[in-house]
Amino acid sequence: MAPDTFVVGFDLDMTLIDSRPGIAAVWDAVSARTGVVVDSALAVSRLGPPLEYEAGLWFPPEQVPDVVALYRSLYPEIAVGAASLMPGAAEAIAAVRRHGGRVLVVTAKNTDHAKLHVEHAGLEVDEVIGDVWAEQKGEVLRQHRAAIYAGDHLGDVRGARTGGALALGVATGPVPAEELRAAGADVVLADLADFPYWLEDHLLEQRLSDLDAQLAGLGSVLVAFSGGADSAFLLAAAVRALGPEKVAAATAVSPSLPDAELDPAREFARSLGVEHHTPHTDEMARDGYRANAGDRCYFCKAELVEVLGPLAERLGLTHIATGTNADDALAGFRPGIRAAAERGAVTPLRDAGFTKEQVREASRRWGLPTWDKPAAACLSSRIAYGLSITPARLARVEQAEVALRAVLTDAGTPFRNLRVRDVGDTARIEVDPDVVDQVAGMEEVVEAVLAAGFDAAEVDPKGFRSGAMNELLPDPARYR
Repeated sequence: MAPDTFVVGFDLDMTLIDSRPGIAAVWDAVSARTGVVVDSALAVSRLGPPLEYEAGLWFPPEQVPDVVALYRSLYPEIAVGAASLMPGAAEAIAAVRRHGGRVLVVTAKNTDHAKLHVEHAGLEVDEVIGDVWAEQKGEVLRQHRAAIYAGDHLGDVRGARTGGALALGVATGPVPAEELRAAGADVVLADLADFPYWLEDHLLEQRLSDLDAQLAGLGSVLVAFSGGADSAFLLAAAVRALGPEKVAAATAVSPSLPDAELDPAREFARSLGVEHHTPHTDEMARDGYRANAGDRCYFCKAELVEVLGPLAERLGLTHIATGTNADDALAGFRPGIRAAAERGAVTPLRDAGFTKEQVREASRRWGLPTWDKPAAACLSSRIAYGLSITPARLARVEQAEVALRAVLTDAGTPFRNLRVRDVGDTARIEVDPDVVDQVAGMEEVVEAVLAAGFDAAEVDPKGFRSGAMNELLPDPARYR
């Protein structure tokens, strides 16, 4: 289930908003106008079905259309401002968006009034569809390819099941949890406050299942294994799906790979029972790589996949897979992804919709030692665009980072991420933002970096951030 097709629908009344005070006030106004006593407390105790249904319980059939028109004319001024958000509603919508999903509101309330409520409540949704009930909701959900529909009524459960969506009941309306379950709800929550946690687990399990099916369908695979969290998880998943005899790992050895990465990569592959290969790549022979323009990663990935191709063929493995994830694909600046795709590499994590966060959580659950490993991009990513990539520059950066780690460790300074960026004759030191001030006051930090061969060094006040060199590009879009 990829992020661009992941859709969640929500009912409105008593699922996202508590509209009872306003609806009761409208019925009281209708009573005053018509002289027919409507028990507004009873009416709001059974919200869910269309307005025409409730009106028909109090008025003869021939009067229902006029009563509905009167009700709707009074509704915007009386009811909208009186509604309040249900517990967890805003957080539930935010959770869907955080996972790259789209949000629909599908309700029996007429569309115009539903939109007024959504706007008043400040809910960030993609589309509001009103005037549908029960099985009619199912048709809407199917048209929008909704994977989940959350609602508080038995009609919402029927709608979800009709539409082929997972039926998620919330016991915040007129129907108790046990009745929602008996009606066929796949999941029942007390309210939407628990929805973000449920969604996290649900998506992870779904994407793990999708990933397993994808990998099993490949038949065999050579994983481009950098040793980082993404490719380590992919390698472990491939072994689970295919068995170690149909999987191999390849860690490309070149001046851009930090020496410290190779032994842990070898040990990780050994722990999974897969062959670990260390082919040498020569990206330095490619003019585009050495030139280090914004598309440098294109030439690096092209070299990698072209070297792995013959290796995979020799090993009898049918596919080459990279650890590209869904967040990478959305980042908008990944020329390396394009190079790998052009050469036939597959991206199972991306295709299954795995985010960086989900890769780490799944790795943690599986007990992989890489689950909390800091990001470790290649050494070339430390060289400012426009400066030529040379073995000497790469070695200088690696030496500076090794020295910097030693200094911070000896000083007892806590850190997770650090980089030494080569911006010419000057080194820009990046550490975690919460220790920037502390590190900036340590003379030994600058001294250690200067000893690696830089003429000057400075601590970046913004702290570490992935892709910092992209900030210096005048037009990143041209390299996508």
